[in-house]
Amino acid sequence: MIVSLKLNKPPQIYQSCSKTLRVKIMSASNRPLSPHLQIYKLPLTGLISIAHRITGAALATGLLFFAYSFFAIAAGAETYLDLQNLLNHSLGQIGLWLFIYALFFHLCHGIRHLIWDAGLSFDKKQMNKNAVIELTASLTLTLCAFFL
Repeated sequence: MIVSLKLNKPPQIYQSCSKTLRVKIMSASNRPLSPHLQIYKLPLTGLISIAHRITGAALATGLLFFAYSFFAIAAGAETYLDLQNLLNHSLGQIGLWLFIYALFFHLCHGIRHLIWDAGLSFDKKQMNKNAVIELTASLTLTLCAFFL
């Protein structure tokens, strides 16, 4: 049986405590949760892990837009022209290149996970080095796609 109590005043135990103990009880309940995000700095591998999840969501959204492009082609010339106008707009171009970067970043991070699955590169120095390589490779692949 679950009993719920509604207290209008603090329990008798709290009232009978000394002032110092009451302050300790109050300060313990008002402290921030761990990790304190204003103090805690995520390591590079943690930031890349978060970015990997964000790019995965961006790729899923981009896949819907990709499917819409097939619909626009099948719907006729007017709908396809509207799609072309959207993609030729500067915001459309930025979105397209961000999607391509997300694709290459996700690819490079997937390769990094394959290396981890093989049981390699688990020491901190090598993990940070691989994170920098991953970022550099994804940016380089995006620039190659842009210029080629």
